[in-house]
Amino acid sequence: MFETLLLNFLFLLFPVLIFLIFFEHRPHSYNKIILILLSAATMILCITVPIKLSIGFIIDLRYIPFIIMALYGGYKYAFPLYIVLNIYRTYIGGEGTLNSLIFSTVVFLIIPLLNRKFVPLNSKSRVLFAGAVCFFNVAFYLITLSIFFEKLNRDFWYITISTITTNVGAMLVIMVLIEKIITNMKNREQFIHSERLNVVSELSASVSHEIRNPLTVTSGFLQLLKKSKTITQEERKYIELSLQELNRAEKIVSNYLSFAKPQSENMVYSNFFAETEYAKDLIIPYASMHQVEVQFHFNNTLNTRYDQNQIQQCLINLYKNGIEAMKDTGGGTLLIDVSEIKHHIIIKIQDTGIGMTREQISRLGKPYYSTKEKGTGLGMLMVYSTINKVNGTIEIDSQKGKGTTFLLKIPSQS
Repeated sequence: MFETLLLNFLFLLFPVLIFLIFFEHRPHSYNKIILILLSAATMILCITVPIKLSIGFIIDLRYIPFIIMALYGGYKYAFPLYIVLNIYRTYIGGEGTLNSLIFSTVVFLIIPLLNRKFVPLNSKSRVLFAGAVCFFNVAFYLITLSIFFEKLNRDFWYITISTITTNVGAMLVIMVLIEKIITNMKNREQFIHSERLNVVSELSASVSHEIRNPLTVTSGFLQLLKKSKTITQEERKYIELSLQELNRAEKIVSNYLSFAKPQSENMVYSNFFAETEYAKDLIIPYASMHQVEVQFHFNNTLNTRYDQNQIQQCLINLYKNGIEAMKDTGGGTLLIDVSEIKHHIIIKIQDTGIGMTREQISRLGKPYYSTKEKGTGLGMLMVYSTINKVNGTIEIDSQKGKGTTFLLKIPSQS
């Protein structure tokens, strides 16, 4: 029994290790297929090599990969596993085939519903949540099993203890391992992103000043030339186009300059009220132009130290992006809410615009990536850079056609 239990535990580790070694860096859509295939293989192996108890009863761990995939992915991940589980169980045949179909159907209908409550939890809570779901799943199985016993004798309680211990214990161990891997992946991504921002910051500070000087000189001469009475109307049009492009180049350079390290003369110790209200007042005319209502709520007493100019520009970029996301939908509501939770300042910026896909969200903050047709991506890069400098984090929740929510979490300083 002990050897079979270890073998089943190895089956459960199989998809985790294979995914970690070979498929971790693949695109998200590709990962979904791989995870389903690996989990299906694990279920088949667990059914094929069950754990045989000394009293002759057989138990297996087939529902552990099923529950994990259902909790993390919902019905999209659980349905293929439900099909594979029942096809293979029918192929094996024997007593209990119909009971297995009924039980797996009930599990399939209920557990994926918990996906929305499970995913937003923190790492520790997800481990405990999955353990609790596994416990109730086994308890439900044992209740149905008790029907076949004339009385709940010693054998039944032996089966109960063995089944609960093996399933819940294995679930907790696998979940801890999965959450550790997820945490390590997030930390690595955050480190790489921080390094990227640091490189951009250093380059922008050194290069932008050098570019600005010739832009200013060129713009000045073109403006003088535009005033000349000897040029034709067509030549004047070319000069105006050139000035427009120079102004656009100037804006790009200004965005690059905003990546520079915080300046001591701009540093303040405050609660973000002045900056959030200033940025809000600045974009209200722009919001009115696009039929966007701005709602502003402030309820924060925590303070921290930051570069005032950079925070203002960061907030203006986020407000402006939210308004532009509602531009093509005939207007909407931009919600700005500043609050505090457990020594963290929370800035919530929510729009009712076009929304983004998961792929678009994952690429935000990377140089030269923008969801806008004529965007440079520097605005969002500046946002990530600024929040990174105050040791904050950015969480994004978005649905296509329903809007986007940016949640900035910034630790306070006493």
